[in-house]
Amino acid sequence: MAARADVPALFSVALMDDVCPPSTVYAAYNHYAGPKEIEVYTYNEHEGGGVARDELTIAWLRERFRA
Repeated sequence: MAARADVPALFSVALMDDVCPPSTVYAAYNHYAGPKEIEVYTYNEHEGGGVARDELTIAWLRERFRA
């Protein structure tokens, strides 16, 4: 399905995640056909960016859905 996508997407990957390995996130990201961004959390596990990620996501959504 990623190859058919055409809407903006914000991906994140935690490089020490043993639940959702980084290779799976990069596979989806690399096949995603729409506009995309990725945030990399070098030293994080499955929690990813935590609260900082939440703040980034809110800002990203606000930027795209300005009224």
